[in-house]
Amino acid sequence: MADARPTDPGCLDAKARARIGFVIELARRLHQYGTAAPRLEQAIGNVSQQLGLACDVLSTPTSIVLSFSAPGGDGIADITQVVRIAPGDVNLARLCRADEIADRVADGSLDPRRGMGQLRALGRPPPVAALWATVASYGLSAGAIAVLFRTSGPDAVAAGTIGLVIGALVVFGYGHPRVAAAGDAIAALIATFIATMVSAWLLPLSLKLVVLSALIVLVPGMSLTNAVRELTSQHLASGVSRFAGAAATILKLTFGTIAAAQVCAVLHIAPAAHALPPLPLWTQWPALLVAAVAFAMLFQTALRDYPLVLLAVITGYLVTYWSGNALGTPFGVFIGGLVLSAGSNLYARTWHRPGALVREPGVLLLVPGSVGFRSVSDLLNNQIASGGHIAALLATMLISLVAGLLFGDLLVAPRRSL
Repeated sequence: MADARPTDPGCLDAKARARIGFVIELARRLHQYGTAAPRLEQAIGNVSQQLGLACDVLSTPTSIVLSFSAPGGDGIADITQVVRIAPGDVNLARLCRADEIADRVADGSLDPRRGMGQLRALGRPPPVAALWATVASYGLSAGAIAVLFRTSGPDAVAAGTIGLVIGALVVFGYGHPRVAAAGDAIAALIATFIATMVSAWLLPLSLKLVVLSALIVLVPGMSLTNAVRELTSQHLASGVSRFAGAAATILKLTFGTIAAAQVCAVLHIAPAAHALPPLPLWTQWPALLVAAVAFAMLFQTALRDYPLVLLAVITGYLVTYWSGNALGTPFGVFIGGLVLSAGSNLYARTWHRPGALVREPGVLLLVPGSVGFRSVSDLLNNQIASGGHIAALLATMLISLVAGLLFGDLLVAPRRSL
């Protein structure tokens, strides 16, 4: 009888199995904390190489496949692990912590088994204070975005209040999968219904802008951007899956708004035909600061990183705003993406921490998800010309933003995958 192969999974020593287990757990955590496929695959490849493992990784929005083989062997996988996982949300504090643990295991200062235990500890449920902060972030971001859209004071208050309701719905969905699955449509229905009633019975509102501001966090602009970037980097499976998921989310949001509008029409609840005058231009400065704080809360940033996140959000918005006014919106988005991408890589190279601290919150005000939402909404309302024009604008802005991010990587080469 032939001897077992030295690399047979059953013959792997405890140290090798511990290293493999750590890499698998790291991949799971990076995915859960919103890491895009190219960066996740590169990060896992780097860590595996430092630990003396040969690992091929395939990441998609809903799964990870990791195949381990002996370095310098025949190339046949010895262990293949398939991880089925739901799409993750950005959590900057836990992402940074996972990056620190990976660095310590890779340099030998932390045992892989203990590192795996620390990674698993990151998966504990968030504290109650974090849930309240999430709810507050939805309200603050909605109100601030409404001001940035040049709406009136009542519009901003209404958007912020509806945002709080949506935030509570999202947090409620954490423990109720059925609610979470239909959460986007429910949120859009609630937002449209409340805004319509307020506009009909209390104060006239800029209905579309209020609803869009309230739903802005749910609009998958970041997913669309990541999808196009993955497609351009030849991560086709992940890019197509992410694009399809973002399109499905936009459809659910659009269905919710249209359904609520039809219900209001049946009940003869007609919003006011005129809008109140917009807030003074100077109010955009405090609104931008509030939006930056809200995004830091939304991405669950560690307190020590708040100043960095605020700086990234404000810088990205101002660069895009000023360059867009001078050279056109698409070029402004390109410049904003380039500055944020180069800045995040420079920060990562200098401080040896994830560039996502700069890149993810900074890009949030640049992503054109709201444009896609408006396009689909117009098309489903038989406004073909308007919907087609906005769809063309969406494609232009997506290409501009992704090009800016890619050129930023060329300007300052990233040394860290995250």
